[in-house]
Amino acid sequence: MAGGDEDDGAEEVAFSFEGRRLAARRGQSLAAALIAAGERTLRQTAKGQPRSVFCGMGVCHDCLVEIDGAPNRRACMEKATPGLTVRRQPALARLDGVAPAAPGAVQVARPDVLVVGGGAGGLEAALAAASAGAGVLVLDERPAPGGQYYKQAVGAAPLDAQQRAGAALVDRARAAGAELRMGVEVWGAFDGPVLAAAEGDDALIVRPRAVVIATGAYERPLMVPGWDLPGVMTTGAAQTLWRTYRTLPGARVIVAGSGPLNLQVALEVARGGARLAAVCEAAPAPFTRLGSAARMAAADPALAARGALMLAGLAARGVRLRHGTVLERIERSAGSLAVTLAGAHRRSTLLADAVLMNDGFQPANEILRLLGCAMDWDARLAQLRPVRAADGETSVAGIYAVGDCCGLGGAPAAAAEGAIAGAAAARSLGFAAPDPQGARVALRRARAFQDALWRLYGHPPHDLSAVPPETVFCRCEEVTKGELDAALAEAGDIGAVKRATRIGMGRCQGRYCGPALARLLAERRHEALTERSFFAPRAPIKPVRIATVAAAQAAIDALGSTD
Repeated sequence: MAGGDEDDGAEEVAFSFEGRRLAARRGQSLAAALIAAGERTLRQTAKGQPRSVFCGMGVCHDCLVEIDGAPNRRACMEKATPGLTVRRQPALARLDGVAPAAPGAVQVARPDVLVVGGGAGGLEAALAAASAGAGVLVLDERPAPGGQYYKQAVGAAPLDAQQRAGAALVDRARAAGAELRMGVEVWGAFDGPVLAAAEGDDALIVRPRAVVIATGAYERPLMVPGWDLPGVMTTGAAQTLWRTYRTLPGARVIVAGSGPLNLQVALEVARGGARLAAVCEAAPAPFTRLGSAARMAAADPALAARGALMLAGLAARGVRLRHGTVLERIERSAGSLAVTLAGAHRRSTLLADAVLMNDGFQPANEILRLLGCAMDWDARLAQLRPVRAADGETSVAGIYAVGDCCGLGGAPAAAAEGAIAGAAAARSLGFAAPDPQGARVALRRARAFQDALWRLYGHPPHDLSAVPPETVFCRCEEVTKGELDAALAEAGDIGAVKRATRIGMGRCQGRYCGPALARLLAERRHEALTERSFFAPRAPIKPVRIATVAAAQAAIDALGSTD
């Protein structure tokens, strides 16, 4: 469903879906175009269940469709282009008529500094390193730079100052000489360092002198019955649909979980024309934590004021934030979703077209773990965090990490860390990069703000042991909590559970079920979580064509023989 009243005259393109002619803005993702057209179900699972857009950023692989006869294409990562023939993907993709994959071209790049991730942290790192004279290459799997925070608009004017600031940062990085390559997915990282990526059907091998990892985070979902239904998506996915493509997730929306992103997206879609049936916050009301609120305001008055304005904007639309209220169950109901919400003293069921959920974030740290960077467990935010020096360098020399891939810190902190790490990486290679004192001051302020913010929004973690047995635990392999519980009675460790149930073996590589399973096992054993509690990272960390892997391996072998 499209929304908003602006008409910027963006060119439309036509394509077909299941024989139906549809239109999209040029550059719009297929996922956004299909949702705008009212098409919710994009594929079928092995158990015959419908699936649709969930993460909106290429992590979950639930929006797979068939494009021009080629299966397994992520609708959220594919642009709508003229003449495409798109079909729903069945559980077993049709391979008849699909030609065997031929090896694509192989490119080898040797930048001074490689930045993986084109969000706030990655762009600031690229700007700092390039400004010092280093050759900088930025790789990002998304169609446009800006990351999850700056989310650049496609086919529409910038929505607000946040998007305009992102566009300006992209321009500054390019003007400084950084090369930004979008639509490139890093799937392997090896000693050297050597990183392997896929750019369409081609293989890209990068042998940098220094690396800045700025891969951000993805959203931690609420595992409740029905969280796998079409129309249920992460809050960030809904924000991408609206901010980037001006497509509303639905006409009647429920937002649930915890954290300020939920408030921001709720207000944005309401301004776009959606009706908010409920906005729920798991944490108690702020007046019970006045000390944290005061510290947050002292750390960054402008950001605190922005949060207050979001609450005021919701109130002006008649939306009262339901504190201490959690999502309990989602069911189909005559073309809508029946959503059960549970508070301290009441339970209610409301109808909605879309349910937006966010219960925190998981750092996208797979590349860091592949490279052997040491990790610590942050018990407060339930995240693995890389061990870093003050300049962002990890335990592996020449590998820097910035932003939310290091644990949730927010975009201002990511930007400051990027500027510090980019300058440090350039200096380590002999370039004259000034120490960014302003970024260090900004980082201290941003960290103080985030610390107070998450104390304000802190609440007990989702009780995984209480998840009902019918709930899907592993989205990819459709393993239910009941099936998992049966396996836990026999299996000894996370690897044994994986072998017994196939949890973590699907396309998303256990990004949702893996951290939840690790926490559940640790709680049952009364053990502290460590890096060894999780599935071991292995290349490829993303699904990639076998032909691309083979071509990349040959190129990596050749690099080894010449270096």
